[in-house]
Amino acid sequence: GEEHYNCISALHKSMRGSDENASLYWLARMLEGGEDPLYVARRLVRFASEDIGLADPLALTQAVAAYQGCHFIGMPECEVILAQCVVYFARAPKSIEVYRAYGNVKECLRMHTGPLPPVPLHLRNAPTRLMKNLGYGKGYKYNPMYKEPVEQDYLPEELKGTDFFKERKT
Repeated sequence: GEEHYNCISALHKSMRGSDENASLYWLARMLEGGEDPLYVARRLVRFASEDIGLADPLALTQAVAAYQGCHFIGMPECEVILAQCVVYFARAPKSIEVYRAYGNVKECLRMHTGPLPPVPLHLRNAPTRLMKNLGYGKGYKYNPMYKEPVEQDYLPEELKGTDFFKERKT
């Protein structure tokens, strides 16, 4: 019932708060109480991106490996895999930079009125002669062919200069 959600919330918040002891306690309480280890593992995958993110990009690899390990061997053997992952996450640096930026993009899309801006012509693929004649792909600079990043717009004209990591664009 409700305690299921209370415990996963406590685990999540303990890891976020970098308390490895509380994190292990809540994990063990859930697993010893019969919680599906794959449910916990799925939540750890989400936590890796939502709460740790780019502060430690290997966290996502840890979470996916824990999920796979739990899937392969099941309980009770997988409990130590989840414990390792939970402690890793509690000790990891945290960043919600990507989580916030993606939220800003979603807000921008939700708040937009009218049709969404078209993909700029230079970013469109041109697999046919007609598309090439219409200007698809014209002027696109293929970055790997340059020593330095090239100056090129990748957002629609209406969003030029938008930085979803720093502001909310509506």
